[in-house]
Amino acid sequence: MDSRKTGFTLVEVTVASTMAAFIMLVALGTLKAITSSSETVERNINAAAEVRFASNMIARDLVNLYRDEDTENTRLIGTVEETGDQSTSYLVFYTVGRTKARADQPEGDIYEVEYYLVKDEEKSVIMRRLWPNPHEELEPAGILSVIAENISAFAVSYFDGEEWSDEWPEEMEVLPDLIEITIVAELPSGGEPIIESFIVNLTRSVSGASDALAAGGQEQSD
Repeated sequence: MDSRKTGFTLVEVTVASTMAAFIMLVALGTLKAITSSSETVERNINAAAEVRFASNMIARDLVNLYRDEDTENTRLIGTVEETGDQSTSYLVFYTVGRTKARADQPEGDIYEVEYYLVKDEEKSVIMRRLWPNPHEELEPAGILSVIAENISAFAVSYFDGEEWSDEWPEEMEVLPDLIEITIVAELPSGGEPIIESFIVNLTRSVSGASDALAAGGQEQSD
């Protein structure tokens, strides 16, 4: 009778355990890398979506710019403010809105809207101020909302038919022919910033508002 015993030796068990632990570590590392990469891509996509959302909102308000035969009733003011070593644009104008800003309050369809960049140690965002029923004798007011975060630059340029300028003073009695908006967003994960630039043509009629956007150049990181 052959009475030899079968089984694994201590060395074999040790080797198998070591290999299993190594495979598990490699799998966990790969899973972590995939998860981190996926989160980075999602953050980049969200950042790009915020910039596009802000661009579309500004373009829509400019396309619906309120025009009046009396130039005193048409409002569009562009200023630049120096903040440290950078400058940021402030854009204020009247726009026609078909959707009420406050459902429970009486208001017309002409709103004052303002866009500007707030940048400090805590945040860097584009703000939108929407003022129902604006009045020249009242202090500017309205509903404030953040339309894009992690914005490093917000610039507005105006074309009068001959040259571009960074400001459009309140004393101007005509509207600019073109307005160019540039928004630069820093990606949370680093890398090349997102740059969105577009031009709105104000010389076209309101009936042709759907064609008022002209491509002004666009760059977007992956």
